[in-house]
Amino acid sequence: MAGLDVSELLELALLLIALGAVAGFLAGIFGIGGGAILVPVFYECFRIAGVPLEVRMPLCVGTSLAIIIPTSIRSWRAHHARGAVDMEIIRQWGWTVLIGVILGSVIARYAPERLFKIVFVAVAWSAAARLLFGKESWRLGEDLPKGPLMQVYGFVIGLLSTLMGVGGGIFSNLLMTFHGRTIHQSVATSSALAVLISIPGTIGYVYAGWPAAARFPGVAALQLPFAIGYVSLIGAVLAMPTSLLTAPLGVRAAHAMSKRTLEMAFGAYLFIVGSRFAISLLYGQ
Repeated sequence: MAGLDVSELLELALLLIALGAVAGFLAGIFGIGGGAILVPVFYECFRIAGVPLEVRMPLCVGTSLAIIIPTSIRSWRAHHARGAVDMEIIRQWGWTVLIGVILGSVIARYAPERLFKIVFVAVAWSAAARLLFGKESWRLGEDLPKGPLMQVYGFVIGLLSTLMGVGGGIFSNLLMTFHGRTIHQSVATSSALAVLISIPGTIGYVYAGWPAAARFPGVAALQLPFAIGYVSLIGAVLAMPTSLLTAPLGVRAAHAMSKRTLEMAFGAYLFIVGSRFAISLLYGQ
């Protein structure tokens, strides 16, 4: 595959297995579905595997969303068992999130590769700044709004999450903490939101990437049985099992950490992964 020998393919396989374990753990800690780590590491794996730059980022995003499905379900159930998930927020955001996911999937079929990176960097750095340097006085309100603005929030979360390949945790964590909710409740509720985003998002990326295999017939990583649309089946199969095993461990860690420690860890992590794609935008790699 892409001129790689057996030892190089084995290294890639081991990397994907380890990636799944880390992504599952972070899904449990941060309620992010694991996409914010899956996308950057998949990007490096697909670069090594010879996936063209024009389709590399959407392939990362679609594969990330596919892996988030079981990971987010496992994370949500663990948080729900602790009574930490605000299901009323999920009910309010549900249908507008779905509309955002559908629109994001359509955009993914026609958007330039740079758009995915720009969205990733802008959101990751904005959230990191809020978590690392924000103060309690930085509030948009004492609680989440009612009515149309709440629906707009859901739409934006669905749209940007689909373009970024995350389960929505970055956006919902940011919004909920800006509106006075605790980081622990935000993380738990975000894990449920990831379930709503990842399933239709994955279907959308299969649709968006369906023509890619025909456009790049010589790229094995885009052809069946290795991929379907913009979802890498081999990447999902290797990373998914370990992510399921480690998600509950992340949930335990999240509930054991202090509010400020959790915010600092999440903020530092988002800054690092955002920086990777900022470098890519500057140097085209």
